[in-house]
Amino acid sequence: MNQDLQSKIKLNNGLLMPQLGLGVWKTSLNETRQMVKEAIENDYVLIDTAKQYGNEEAVGKGIQDGLTSTGRKRASIFLTTKIFNGDQGNYDKLRKAFSAQLQKLQTDYVDLLLLHWPVNNKYNESWRALQDIYADGEAKAIGVCNFNVERMTDLLDHAKVLPAVNQIEFNPLIHQPAIVDFCHQKDIQLEAWSPLGNGRLLANDAIAKIAEHHQKTPAQVILRWEIQQNFIVLTKTTHPQRMKENADIFDFTLSPNEIAQIDQLDTEKHSIWYDKFKWSGNPDGVDDYIAKPGAF
Repeated sequence: MNQDLQSKIKLNNGLLMPQLGLGVWKTSLNETRQMVKEAIENDYVLIDTAKQYGNEEAVGKGIQDGLTSTGRKRASIFLTTKIFNGDQGNYDKLRKAFSAQLQKLQTDYVDLLLLHWPVNNKYNESWRALQDIYADGEAKAIGVCNFNVERMTDLLDHAKVLPAVNQIEFNPLIHQPAIVDFCHQKDIQLEAWSPLGNGRLLANDAIAKIAEHHQKTPAQVILRWEIQQNFIVLTKTTHPQRMKENADIFDFTLSPNEIAQIDQLDTEKHSIWYDKFKWSGNPDGVDDYIAKPGAF
């Protein structure tokens, strides 16, 4: 058992969440099922998906395959999914849609349920539904994605349950210091999506030199930089060897000088379709988009 993948962070409700996990955005159904199975076989605990990815059913099958292959139990997996924007804003619609998500995932609960985006005029009503899902035990923790300070402040003004997690884009090219500081102050755990900046940093000279010094890959150095800032980090790969490499980041430490070098790469520019999405319920049809099998 890879003990590094058992490394956990305590959320504000006391739940222990793995610090490193596997994300499955932009993967086809066959790829998703296989990579989830292989992740479990390689001792991964945290698996992150979403209705919008269109592959929850494949995640569910991959988890069952992995549990069968390894003899592990469902309780050994920390499963995250997210509420689709098109299901937000109506309490009954959201609860019904989430029940269908659980069926696809072949489970009666998820460990973490997130609002995928803070859709204008809908996220507070959506949060009311998540609070009841949490109270009913269908989610062990609830949180949000992509909330900035303005929307998080508004949510907290209406919420009875404090979000446990805010999943945001975070990598050496974008640090989002305002919301990071806010979440630290409120005891909301931060989780990084696109931790490698969509691959744009893997050939960076400064990171390459640091990687050579530690006899690690550039990807391992970047992931370590995020881990040392107490982020939960989601990696994505369909290659078993890279899964192992991504997990092999707990046996070295970046120095303050190395961290400062990586910090200097910040441009505060999002890498993936963020500007197109914005905060509205249906910009350019994106809100209604769910990935189709084979679309990637």
